[in-house]
Amino acid sequence: MTLLVGKHTRAIVQGITGNQGAFHTRLMLDYGTQIVAGVTPGKGGTVSQGVPVFDTVASVLEKNDANASIIFVPAPFAKEAGMEAIDAGLNPVVIITEMIPARDSMVLMAYAREHGATIVGPNTPGVITPGEAKLGIMPGDVFTPGGVGVASRSGTLTYEIASYLTHAGIGQSTCLGIGGDPVTGLNFVDVLKMFRDDKSTSAVVLIGEIGGSAEEDAGNYIAETHYPKPVAAYVAGRAAPPGKRMGHAGAIITGTEGTADAKMKRFREVGVLVAEVPSELPRLLQRQSAEIRVQ
Repeated sequence: MTLLVGKHTRAIVQGITGNQGAFHTRLMLDYGTQIVAGVTPGKGGTVSQGVPVFDTVASVLEKNDANASIIFVPAPFAKEAGMEAIDAGLNPVVIITEMIPARDSMVLMAYAREHGATIVGPNTPGVITPGEAKLGIMPGDVFTPGGVGVASRSGTLTYEIASYLTHAGIGQSTCLGIGGDPVTGLNFVDVLKMFRDDKSTSAVVLIGEIGGSAEEDAGNYIAETHYPKPVAAYVAGRAAPPGKRMGHAGAIITGTEGTADAKMKRFREVGVLVAEVPSELPRLLQRQSAEIRVQ
């Protein structure tokens, strides 16, 4: 079983003729992802990276069997691009674009819920099933197939921690960035539910950061459901000063809430092993596996 993307994925790239869209389309193709078409209004009939370009998503589906989309469209137009993909029945819709206005994101997420569509992002590095397919901007060579699911609020830490796991001989089932904006499609609880039901995932790594309540919500869900799979975590931003945004739009501490220490405390309270530094995660996973075997 593969989550979100896999060998079955037939994707379109919205914004394929832009610099980022074209560059990452080539890398996704090189990884083995099936990219069947691109969309850029006004560029229909051209070719980018060997992929045919259409003016609209609907015109793609008249000639191609696509089931997913990845969006590199500039922020002012990303909401419309996402709604166009949802209207076409594409699922998932991966939105790489950052700095989308918060109201646009809220409207888009509500629209996705109404139509039963899964949004990854915005402001995400994407999603990868190692050895099968990736829809995103992550470097594919640091990932390797295995049984650990990874969900992250940080793009760079996703790659770094996947690299630590790979070098420790620990493969990954699916890795995704939920996005660094205050309003996103999937959240940690959504992904924990997916990993719980995924037979190819035996353990989970959550990579959090300051701001918001995503990590506390995940901790509450783990406690309430007696989560059946081992979970390890790392939370970035322990040295961040209150009231100052650090990197992502969602990474801001308000008052006493949203601090890294509070998130780490909640994780530990519900039995999640928390790494002090990213490189510690492989050892924590190996320790959990040993404890499970003993029990």
